[in-house]
Amino acid sequence: MTTAKLSTSVPSMTFSTEGITAPDLLDVLTGALTDWQTAIGTDASTDLTTPQGQLAMSLAAIIGDKNDQALAMANNFNPDYATGRFQDALGRIYLIERKAATGTTVTATCTGLVGTTIPASSYAQDTSGYIYYSESDATIGSDGTASVTFINSSTGAIECAAGALTTIYTAVSGWSGITNDSAGVLGSDEETRAEFEWRRRQMVTNNSKNTAEAVYATLLGVDDVTDVYVFSNNTTTAQSKGSTSVTIPTGTMYIAVYGGSDDDIAAAIYDKLNPGCATDCSTSTQTSSTITDTTNYTSNYPEYTYYWTVPTTVNVYVKVILENNGYLSTAIKSDVQSAIVEAFSGSDGGTKARIGSTIYAGRYYGGVQDIDQNNVNILSIELSTDNSTWSTSLEFGIDEVPVLASSNITVTLET
Repeated sequence: MTTAKLSTSVPSMTFSTEGITAPDLLDVLTGALTDWQTAIGTDASTDLTTPQGQLAMSLAAIIGDKNDQALAMANNFNPDYATGRFQDALGRIYLIERKAATGTTVTATCTGLVGTTIPASSYAQDTSGYIYYSESDATIGSDGTASVTFINSSTGAIECAAGALTTIYTAVSGWSGITNDSAGVLGSDEETRAEFEWRRRQMVTNNSKNTAEAVYATLLGVDDVTDVYVFSNNTTTAQSKGSTSVTIPTGTMYIAVYGGSDDDIAAAIYDKLNPGCATDCSTSTQTSSTITDTTNYTSNYPEYTYYWTVPTTVNVYVKVILENNGYLSTAIKSDVQSAIVEAFSGSDGGTKARIGSTIYAGRYYGGVQDIDQNNVNILSIELSTDNSTWSTSLEFGIDEVPVLASSNITVTLET
């Protein structure tokens, strides 16, 4: 018995070194019509209003849909385009997981009796009613204050403006007051596709050890850490780095971390830092934690103390001037504020304002223009750290982290 060989005029997908290429849908439809003519006779009409034309269009749509699915599957193997569980799978190659939603992180000044310990998970409340918890133990110093990092227990990009965290929610003996001089670093929803891919690229050295890149990558993956800066001075002389001229002694690795618990940060440094490398840079906002090796010893446990800088939060002010052309919506000012905050935090898929970065006013033009392409005319956007001296760029030190609240963004309409 002889079996007839099946053939079709519908073009197939092409697999090559460049990937998968799908035929144009019009070519698929033409091929389907040709197959119908072959089956029922060449004198059959190819008019799309005929029954065979309708069937050909349905077949072409089915084939096109399956081609699109194959293309989507192929793209999900590419880190530049992968989404969802496919992106999670690529991340696991580097032993990283997608970060869950996070709360806004705020550096607060706590006041009270000298020597008072404010334990981790102490609670404070802002003027909007949100509850924040402290990440690590803190001790009130000789000046009657302690700098403490608090995290909003509610996740998402919830703003905490300067001076908003003012109420002690759970009393601690000796702790009498709290306030925040700078706005908080915005929290986020579950890590987006763009955010996860950015962090994956930064963490490709996560599995290595004894390099500045390995320390950086591992710290970046610590829970509640929002930003990291690492620099290793491998020279024989001290170096001054950044706009605030931080001095880094010879043979020392400078580490700045914003967010995260002290124990988790110290454990990450212990796991990745090369033996013998110092971390003490004696910055004004430096903190430390000690790791005890109880895994390899039963007595005389070795102890390792690591130092890192908790960056000072610096308020950023933005001044936007738009043409008042009569076509702008009544919500234009709040829309502009939202667009700028989104760009500042990087939630628009672009670069966020980071430790030691230089930020440019031009970064915010696109988001403002996108509010209404036809009617928004931007006259100027300027930046400031004191709400007095304005420029088109701001440079931050490696011991500073820029923060922005919508209340610090002024929008003026000029005719």
